[in-house]
Amino acid sequence: MDTRLIIAANPAEIETECLVVFSLDQSNNKEPKPALNPKNPSIDAAAAELVSSGEISGKSNEAVLLHHPRGLKAKRLLVIGGGKAKSFSHLDLRKAAGAALRALKPRMIKSCAFTIPELATGSEDAVRSIVEGAYVADFDPDTYRSDRKDFSMQAITILSPGGPENDKLQRALEQARIIGESQNFTRELVNEPSNRLTPTMLADRAKNMCESVGLKCEIMGPDKIKEMKMGAFWSVAQGSDEEPRLIVMQYTPSGAPEKPVLGLVGKGITFDTGGISIKPADGMEKMKYDMAGGAAMIGAMRAIALLQPKVKVIGIVCATENMPSGKAQKPGDVQIAMSGKAIEIINTDAEGRLVLADGLHYAKTLGCTHLIDAATLTGACVVALGGVNAGVFANDEDIYQHFTRALTRSGEKFWRLPLDPEYLDMIRSSIADIMNTGGRWGGASTAAVFLKEFAEDTPWVHLDIAGTAWIDDNKPWVAKGPSGIAVRSLVEFVKTFEGNSN
Repeated sequence: MDTRLIIAANPAEIETECLVVFSLDQSNNKEPKPALNPKNPSIDAAAAELVSSGEISGKSNEAVLLHHPRGLKAKRLLVIGGGKAKSFSHLDLRKAAGAALRALKPRMIKSCAFTIPELATGSEDAVRSIVEGAYVADFDPDTYRSDRKDFSMQAITILSPGGPENDKLQRALEQARIIGESQNFTRELVNEPSNRLTPTMLADRAKNMCESVGLKCEIMGPDKIKEMKMGAFWSVAQGSDEEPRLIVMQYTPSGAPEKPVLGLVGKGITFDTGGISIKPADGMEKMKYDMAGGAAMIGAMRAIALLQPKVKVIGIVCATENMPSGKAQKPGDVQIAMSGKAIEIINTDAEGRLVLADGLHYAKTLGCTHLIDAATLTGACVVALGGVNAGVFANDEDIYQHFTRALTRSGEKFWRLPLDPEYLDMIRSSIADIMNTGGRWGGASTAAVFLKEFAEDTPWVHLDIAGTAWIDDNKPWVAKGPSGIAVRSLVEFVKTFEGNSN
């Protein structure tokens, strides 16, 4: 999609297939009081009848399309609701921009122009939100349909009033385009069926991406995994005929301090049957998305390489299938992780924490001083938080504050869950150091405290994205299917370390 910023002193004079403006509800009570934002006499006049009739209310993501609007050079005027004016934020604007694009796509409208609404946090935030929202909205999951029609938007224009901040708006647009494209790249990976994205194929896609943006990439197979004594990772991989891949992506910008070195570790289970502890058949087809954490790291590394923050970052993805076979590990087996810890396997479907255990330890051997991992790890997190929030855990308050600052920019929803020592007691083994599951209760926290044993004293954040990595129903602003959750937050997380040499 072509994205550009143009100076337009008066948006009413712009010739475009569709001019997009935002409406906000200015009322403090139940009776809507809509007003267009930004205000423009010609656009207000064109939409006056729709406002007076109550067809436009300002309700969030409400879309009203007017053909041949009087007094405008645009062929159409789309008025998209942003909700209550008093609480209108860049998060609401991102969704509204996405809703606008998804309202236009089925009508085969291939280009549009957005006005920049007034936003409390400024015009740069507004531009970023519009562009990110538009890119995310442009993705559809129907990749393999034989009758697939191309509804994608070809070009969007952001109308700037001009002035001294125009260069800043242009930079904001370019940064948002990179993040939007990278989130969609992650979604493309997650959307692929497992026969078309094996661990080897995922590694190839990661390597090609790295080559295109100038990242160093190393791909390692089973021999190297076993040579490095990654017994936890290998225990999952041994049951599949598909070879595992350890993907290592390195971003080392010139001028960056020696420390910190951030380690981004992702779970890359390209299909999860549960292994010998096999899952029920109902819904198993969705287990192609069990590599969403790894895909998020790949997408984030793409964005980081293009945005070029002055921070060293290493991305690690442990990619394998989890399959039942005569070679598969069994409940009761004991595996020795790369760190030397002995793990009793209670349930082979608790495999994500096994691959991450070795991924986290390996990141430390590469010199990472701060760690963050992402995984579709536990159903327990979905039970606790549903599809609204993803879970976040941290062993260090300072790194957690970095992550919360990232969330204020990314707008993604995460909720902190506990890591009390009692959860570790629930996974202590009588035959080994720890068990890979602590039973039914507190499953998200016992999984996280398992990982904490491998992060040890290194500042670490764990993201359990099981409930939010896949969207079951279409939303006004985004298609059902893979969400690309965590890409935006990971990028913003890395940026919070710029200028921090600790």
